[in-house]
Amino acid sequence: MSSIEKIRNIGISAHIDSGKTTLSERVLFYTGKIHKIEEVKGKSGVGATMDFMDLEREKGITIQSAATSCEWEDCAVNLIDTPGHVDFTIEVERALRVLDGAVLVLCGVAGVQSQSYTVDRQMRRYQVPRIAFINKLDRAGANPERVTGQLREKLHLHTIPVQIPIGAEDHFEGVVDLIRMKAVYFDGNKGEDVRLAEIPDELVAEAKAARQKMIESIADIDDAIAEKYLHEQECTPEDLIPAIRRVTVAFKGTPVLMGSAYKNKGVQLLLDAVRDYLPMPSEVENIALDQDHGEAEIKLESDTSKPFVGLAFKLEDGRYGQLTYMRVYQGKVSKGDFIVNCSAGQKKVKVPRLVRMHADEMEDIASAEAGDIVALFGVECASGDTFTDGRVNFTMTSMHVPDAVISLAVEPQDKAAQTNFSKALNRFTREDPTFRVSRDEESGQTIISGMGELHLDIYIERMKREYNCVVIPGRPQVKYRETITQRGEFSYTHKKQTGGSGQYGRVAGYIEPLPSDHEGGYEFVDDIVGGSIPREFIPACDKGFKEAIKRGPLIGFPIVGVRCLINDGQSHPVDSSELAFRTAALMGFREAYNKAKPTILEPIMLVEVQFPEEFQGAVIGQLNQRRGNILSTEKHEAFVTGVAEVPLADMFGYATDLRSATQGKGEFSMEFKRYAEVPKQAREAMILDYKEKREKDGAGRGSKRAAG
Repeated sequence: MSSIEKIRNIGISAHIDSGKTTLSERVLFYTGKIHKIEEVKGKSGVGATMDFMDLEREKGITIQSAATSCEWEDCAVNLIDTPGHVDFTIEVERALRVLDGAVLVLCGVAGVQSQSYTVDRQMRRYQVPRIAFINKLDRAGANPERVTGQLREKLHLHTIPVQIPIGAEDHFEGVVDLIRMKAVYFDGNKGEDVRLAEIPDELVAEAKAARQKMIESIADIDDAIAEKYLHEQECTPEDLIPAIRRVTVAFKGTPVLMGSAYKNKGVQLLLDAVRDYLPMPSEVENIALDQDHGEAEIKLESDTSKPFVGLAFKLEDGRYGQLTYMRVYQGKVSKGDFIVNCSAGQKKVKVPRLVRMHADEMEDIASAEAGDIVALFGVECASGDTFTDGRVNFTMTSMHVPDAVISLAVEPQDKAAQTNFSKALNRFTREDPTFRVSRDEESGQTIISGMGELHLDIYIERMKREYNCVVIPGRPQVKYRETITQRGEFSYTHKKQTGGSGQYGRVAGYIEPLPSDHEGGYEFVDDIVGGSIPREFIPACDKGFKEAIKRGPLIGFPIVGVRCLINDGQSHPVDSSELAFRTAALMGFREAYNKAKPTILEPIMLVEVQFPEEFQGAVIGQLNQRRGNILSTEKHEAFVTGVAEVPLADMFGYATDLRSATQGKGEFSMEFKRYAEVPKQAREAMILDYKEKREKDGAGRGSKRAAG
């Protein structure tokens, strides 16, 4: 076990196809964790170490984040390789939630792509310091200077380029280290021999200018270097390395490195940068909420003598039962200890087995300390639960879980597979918070919801392979929302007289749209003065409104973006109850909803398409046909990158259309951007469809009752 100063918890994140998994494979090779390099889509069919699922190896993409640990010189590195595809974005969220630093990988040709924005947003959300690594410099059209410019302009990062390339494209030979002013080459079959040499004569002037620029960039955000720079003093590596570390850890600057993981160039220098610039666990501020003292914020310390605090951030059904990945933030945990789940009502569990993960292999360990990322067996919990040793009652905030944007009705092909079908759904919902299962009460169908077509396809395929359950999917259903566009008032009296005591409750107030930048889709405001509604019935009104927004009357989807305010009401000394006020609020909301000009919202996706220039007319035409709003087109070499906003409802089947329009040379990625109003004509057709379906279902139920 390394001391805490020597631990680095890092993630590798990027847009799909930037070379993250290839880079992870090289990191494992150079740190001695593996002795043979396998390629992501290698001819051996073995696949990269970190892509250990059969599906990942077949498709050549990362689906689950994989954790491993390795050692670089005297430094212990816990590494998580995350997926690049937006459909598996929760894997990136949960990894970044528990990591102290990250490597943002960019393709030297494509540069900043749509998913790079998402990863950047996620890193900012969790305040994760990062290093940028410009990969694939051996490819035709690679231009690290252009990519560095995009990091500044598009992601607004304060970049500190610490290297320049030697040669370009198929003549890419190595890099110039601007800190030490040396040329670095990577010799041997696998680039394992790092050789320092003098900078080639033709690059000396360029390297001096680039070093000057690097020092200026650091001086802008670091006082010690600024002082040296202003006094025109020489900056040595002993000055520069701690300064770059200071600004990186403080989230002020991003060192930029470069290389080609596939050609085994630049990876060892990246590992040096992880050690030199990314934070150790004790340098990152981690906050817990003390449940015994009104959720007061407590700063956790990476100290083994303090009470144990750990966060379960990922669950997996392994060969030996549930595997729980845990980040230890404070104290220490050992095999055989009793730990308490503070997120699940102080449930006490024993730690039967503690392991350190290497992709899908594991190594048993006796104990884990603050700063470690380990896995536990036989501990039942949910993703995001906080564990302690029982001396404190702390919880930590979980990861951000995005809303689902697409649904499918599913059923097992064979009724005998129903048990396996249920088991699979239970397991997948426990493991993946973005995969949701619900039941449509009207049709009795099982509905699965997720982040995109690929996301749901993968789970359907996994049910078939892992549970021997063939699933019949229905047509994809977009997750629409309903909302209001103006204020609507209500004054509703709920009055019911039966034998004995009756029910009575009156509520009055209004509903209005929430501002578009408001976090969350619902807000309750209690504006009651003078006790016209007794205090004990106020929460019942909130419950009634929450009930009302679950299903809108236009097309049966949830209502969002609404503020419900109550400012008057009336109660009865005998007949008023929680139920009466809940019902009054529910009916009052429905009364106001029709006056508030309700409308329907649909998910709009940010779509990035890359295709050869000769197909530009056909591709842009296709996007326009799909109600796309073209935001930009950028030509680089013979390829065009187009960015557009397109409604998700119009994106089904796009992959096939794009392939046929570009002779299989076009590719696209998309991610959820925002909700926007459905055009009037489409809205009216949707409302009519929903009304007809309701009437048909109602008639069907009526005839069944009559027959019964």
